[in-house]
Parts: sequence; C-alpha cells; structure tokens
Amino acid sequence: MSEQDIQENKSPGFKKGFLAQHWKKIILISALLIVIAALIWAVVYLIRNRAEIEWFSNQMVALYIAVGVVIALAIAWLILRKTFRTRLRMEKALREDPDINDWLIIYNWTPKALYVPTIVVSFIAAVLLCIQCVPPAAVGGIWFAVFFLNFLIEEYNISIKILLITIVSLGFFLLWLHLLGQVVNFLKLFKNIAISMNATVYLLVGVIGLATVFISWLKGLFYYITITPNYMNLQDGPTESGEQIGREDYNSRIDTSDFLERLMGFGRIIITFKDRKREPIIVLVWRIQTKAQQLENVRAKFAIDHLQGTGALPNINK
Repeated sequence: MSEQDIQENKSPGFKKGFLAQHWKKIILISALLIVIAALIWAVVYLIRNRAEIEWFSNQMVALYIAVGVVIALAIAWLILRKTFRTRLRMEKALREDPDINDWLIIYNWTPKALYVPTIVVSFIAAVLLCIQCVPPAAVGGIWFAVFFLNFLIEEYNISIKILLITIVSLGFFLLWLHLLGQVVNFLKLFKNIAISMNATVYLLVGVIGLATVFISWLKGLFYYITITPNYMNLQDGPTESGEQIGREDYNSRIDTSDFLERLMGFGRIIITFKDRKREPIIVLVWRIQTKAQQLENVRAKFAIDHLQGTGALPNINK
C-alpha cells in the first residue's frame, strides 16, 4: 500500500458521505433560507398594513434598532470569521492533519461549573413551586442542602481520606449522642431551618448560574491549550496571538485529589515549565478521565512529518 493510501485511510474525512462532509454548509444554507423567508413575510405584512402602522412609534424604533444590531452582527461575522482562531477550528485542523494522530485541547472551566447540580435544582424548584400542594419550606431545604454540598466541593479540597475521617467522626458523634439519649433532640434542631423563596428567585439563580457556565465555555473558544507530541501551543485571544513551547520545556501532571470534585467528572491538569521563574498553569477540565488518557497518549509519542520536518501549527485558515 502506498504512502498516499495510508494517509487517505487515516484522514477522518475518508469515505464519508455527502451529508457528513457538508453538514455545516447545509445548516448555513437552511438558516439563510429561513431568514430570507421571514424577511419576505415581514415585508409583505408591512406593505399590506402600512396604513395602520405607526412607523415612528417607540415599538417601531425598537424594532429598527434590533434589526440593525442583527445586520451588524451578521456583517461582522462574515468579515471576521476567517480571522478567528477558535478551539473548534483547531480541533478540525488537528483531525485532518495526517502527521498527528494523538492530540489534546483543553481550556479552563470556571469553578462555578461545580454548581451545576444547584443550577439544575434551582430550575426544578421553580417548576415545583408552581404546584400549589408543594410546601415552599421543603423545596427550600432541599435546595439549600444541594447548594451547601456544592459550596463544600468548590471551597475545600476534600480527598477520600478526609471524607472517610469525616464520616467516621460523624458516626462516633451520633453514637455519643445516642448514649446520652439526645439524637432526636439534635435532629430536631434542623427542623427550625426553613428557607422559603419564590419561584422567581430560583429561576434567577438558575439563569445566572447557567450564564456564568456558558461564558466560561465561550471564553474557552479563544483561550485554550493545544498539546501535541512535539509542542504545546498557548492560545491567547481570538486571533493568532499565542506561544509555542517545545515538549522538552514543560511537564504535565494530573490532579484528582479532590474526591467529590472527581465524582462530578472534574479534575485539574497542571502544566509546569522548565523555567522555574514561570508560574505553573492550572486548568480545571471536565471529563478528566478521558482527558488524562489522551494526555498520556500524547506525551508518550513523538510525531515526525511525512513530507517536511517543520513543527509549525496546521493551517486552520483554509
């Protein structure tokens, strides 16, 4: 088998169908057709009802502003999309590079991503409060318990040893209370903790938390770390701003010492540098088990170009 055939078989796009190769263009064309149809419908509606419409009313001025913002964003996207160097474009470029079989792209999640259970419970609580038979105090108590657990996960590094010691200590404490006959009285203290909030508050907490996590993901499109067998690239911004570091100038370490954090699928990848004056980079990543395996595969290999021995980044502006 020739070298060209081997490269073709390695390419992720090899033997893919038309839909698999052009799905982005299909979605873009479909969205464009929908927008055109909506614009035609709006023009026809305005022409038919032009005598009844107050063209300079506050509502119409607000509509003009909204349409102008949408058009400006569309034009900006068409002009700048080729200059953006997003994480998704880098992943595509690495998948299509025949010389790189193992690679890893990571970005730093905000620690508020650990509050995802609280965000989910907040939305559920907002829905439950719409049901009249559900007591608000009970919903508030469950929500506070989930929030308090998330707070402990984010604020403290709880290893499995500390968790076991805490459970055993709590068991001995309850046993001591049982010997004194005060277990029931101790548990009754928690009945006085009644947290009652309306559905709007829960909904607001959920929306703010969701927006915080989304902004973290959005930032990760432009600020990320690309690790290949030969180099590590630190991307710093939406354009080509970044730094390449050779594989011999840095080391990597996986930190999953926080047991509860690990149960949620999170962990930390720590990048240390040969230059001791440079601060380590600590990245909070999700799906740490998969990322750790990919990092081990990348660091265990050394890639050599088939055609030319350059260590440059793949061209993602094609």
